[in-house]
Amino acid sequence: MTESNNNNEEKNSLVVPISIIVAGVLVAVTIFFTSSRVKTDSRGQQAGLNPQGAESTITIKPVSADDHVLGDPNAPVKIVEYSDFECPFCKSFHMTMGAVMQSDYGKSGKVAWVYRHFPLTSLHPKAPREAEASECANELGGNLKFWEFANKIFEVTPSNNGLDPVILPQIAEAIGLNRRAFEVCLDSGRYKGEVERSVEEALDAGGTGTPWSVVVAKNGKTFLINGAQKYETVKSILEEALEEK
Repeated sequence: MTESNNNNEEKNSLVVPISIIVAGVLVAVTIFFTSSRVKTDSRGQQAGLNPQGAESTITIKPVSADDHVLGDPNAPVKIVEYSDFECPFCKSFHMTMGAVMQSDYGKSGKVAWVYRHFPLTSLHPKAPREAEASECANELGGNLKFWEFANKIFEVTPSNNGLDPVILPQIAEAIGLNRRAFEVCLDSGRYKGEVERSVEEALDAGGTGTPWSVVVAKNGKTFLINGAQKYETVKSILEEALEEK
């Protein structure tokens, strides 16, 4: 056998193992990127984490006078939303929740909307300061100004960490707050700890992405709304919760 033939045989003998290695690498890369994508999607859509509207055993801090509540605080059903001002899915869900509160659910006092902070710092490093800013709006103008400030942030932000921080005092001034007092409050950082505690509460309860909402029925039973669900999905969950006595 010639040297050339030997070389060819050696090359051929390496083809199969090399092919297996390459295939393995490709599978690993595919799994990596697929896993990353699922993790990213779960931040907004919570895909597959829990069935929509499924009764849950999640325990969250009871709604109190310290919360930001839109609607009747004594409503039999409360939607407690953990949200991030820079999350595009939260922006979408904020509009859905606005429609819920403008419907018979909100106007008749059947449902109240509770907003709690869950800024995803790793994705949106600007979001915690925006959450603190909303607390300053609350300090200076009460619950009504908190909601006006929150609505305006979601209206103007391009999401995904795109809001220019210089706009925050402008928003405060636009909704009738004292700009200087707002800036002093925000620069003091006095609500940093409060926002961080809200994040810890969400994580401890099982939240892994935003928006993450817990529907609390009159009898204390809880139902999950994972991600930026459409109005009809939210409606069906609310109907189930309202049947609880």
